[in-house]
This record gives sequence, structure tokens and C-alpha cells, in this order.
Amino acid sequence: MAENRVTLHGMWASAYSKRVELGLRVKGIEYAYVEEDLMNNKSPLLIQYNPVHKKVPVLVHNGKPIAESLVILEYIDETWKDGHRLLPEDPYERAKVRFWANFLQQLFDTVLLALKSEGDAQEKAGEQVHEKLKLLEEGLKGCFPGGFPSITGESEHMGLLDIVMCSIFGPHKIQEQVFGVKFIDTEKYPLVSSWVKSLTEVPLVKELLPPHEKLVGFLRFIRERALKA
Repeated sequence: MAENRVTLHGMWASAYSKRVELGLRVKGIEYAYVEEDLMNNKSPLLIQYNPVHKKVPVLVHNGKPIAESLVILEYIDETWKDGHRLLPEDPYERAKVRFWANFLQQLFDTVLLALKSEGDAQEKAGEQVHEKLKLLEEGLKGCFPGGFPSITGESEHMGLLDIVMCSIFGPHKIQEQVFGVKFIDTEKYPLVSSWVKSLTEVPLVKELLPPHEKLVGFLRFIRERALKA
């Protein structure tokens, strides 16, 4: 329908783009996809729509751009209210989800530090990742009955935290291969590990995961470039 024209500007390897794609599909929203070349040739539209950061993802709804993945996910949940909701209706429960979504984003920022460093710096970043995973494990026990937010093995039950977690650690085996560091440890973090395992078994999640070898090559390229810099 003309009043619901949706276009997503993204990039195949971007965790931020993938979380928006997953959110759109979980919500059942039809959209057009524009693949951006962030390395060599960002489109004029991307720069026009996101002049501050010039990054993906950008969602364009009826000609109006929205940037930043968490902002986009909340926007689509508030705009398409029929059917499954990504955030709880209760204000307090919604506030808890927002808090942990921001925490997961901080966790991901630390994972990226591990990707782009080596030696003592990588070891320190790895320690910080484990510290945050420990806090997440305890948080899941205290804030969410049953251990993890909402995942039941079906995409129609996925919430905001499931989507964000999936975008970070869906390819955790690839991260281990590239970093040489294991973050998802079933003995240290049984609830987090169980959550990630449940997420990666959802058919829609499998469908959206980038090809294994292609993503390995891309992350190695990013790592090598960062170390040279």
C-alpha cells in the first residue's frame, strides 16, 4: 500500500542492519532492501538520509528516514501495533527491556574492541566482555522468569532483546574462529548460552545469518585493517 512504503538501507555483514531486517520480518512488514557499499561507494541517498553518521541501517517509511537500529526497532513496533509486539505494553516492563537493550549494545561495542585489537589490548577487551556476560547472566535470573526474555523457538514470539541478542551472538562460532576467543561458554553462562542456542535454531534467524565463510573473510579483513591502522 502506498501509505506504507518501507525501504531499508543496509549492509549484508552489519549486525545493526540484520537486527532491523529481523525485526521487520518478525513483525511481518513488507519492505524493499537497498544494499550499501560502505567501504567504497556510499549512495547519495544514504548520506542524505543519515547525514550525521552516514551509516546503515536507515529505514525510510513513506519518504521519512529513521536511523539507528534500536530507534528503528522501537519505531516499527510503535507504528505497526497490530499483531505481535516487540516491547511489552507495561511501562515498567518496557523500561527494563530498554535498559537491557542498551546494555547489550555496550556489550557488543566491547566485542568489537576485541575484534579490532591484539595482545594485551585484546585480552583486556575480552575480560570486559566476560564481565558483561556475567552481569547479563545474573540479570537474566533476576529480571526475566524462565531465564531469558521470550524466545520459544518460533520467530513470532521474538521480542526486542531476542532480536538484539541474535544480531550480536548469532554468529558467535564465527567470532570464535576469527578472534580465537570463546565468549559463549555453557559452563560460565548457562542461561546466556541457552538463550543464544534457542535463537540460532529459529528458522527465520538461520535464513538471515550471512554465509559462514563469507562472514569469516569479512571479519578477518576488518580485523587486519584495524590492526594496521
